[in-house]
Amino acid sequence: MSRPTSPSINRREFVAELVKSSPEAMFVAGLGSSTYDLFAAGDRPNNFYLWGAMGGAAGIGLGLALAQPSKSIVVLTGDGEQLMGLGTLATIGAQLPKNLTIVVLDNGHFGETGMQRSHTSLGTDLIALAKACSITNSHPISDIKAISQISDCINTTTQTSLFQVFVKAQEVPRALPIRDGVHIKNRFREVLGLDPL
Repeated sequence: MSRPTSPSINRREFVAELVKSSPEAMFVAGLGSSTYDLFAAGDRPNNFYLWGAMGGAAGIGLGLALAQPSKSIVVLTGDGEQLMGLGTLATIGAQLPKNLTIVVLDNGHFGETGMQRSHTSLGTDLIALAKACSITNSHPISDIKAISQISDCINTTTQTSLFQVFVKAQEVPRALPIRDGVHIKNRFREVLGLDPL
């Protein structure tokens, strides 16, 4: 599927619906806007916010999925961040945990550094890359109504999935979660039944 010329999906509305439709899932949010979107949908102990480590969200999600096979793990990231971690897709494809879903909110821009165009708006096909890395259940999403397709994958945990969600290229007000990394880590561990560190 070619990139829509004018994506219609509002990222905040989409993320709010995704969280609502997957209440038991553990979410790892990537750098910047993905974290703001997840926090705006409602702060919960199931949310792990990354304030840095650009390109690291999918790798953290993979580690969680392998360590917690009974939990549904969702990586919520942006096109710019996922482009920084393309090698992680190959590692995910080598492991293919059934409980991992990657949701790439693709606005075609690097939102945190001034809205420069990203590679996905310049011809890079994330779906083709994911499929080349053996993540066969990879799909472009250009209609918010397809959210049920994503939540079905999240809630049934039958295969590794990647969804490239084409969202509007708009700057939305920042919704900033707590920056206390120890607190975020420990409450997340508590949901997983682990002692704080």
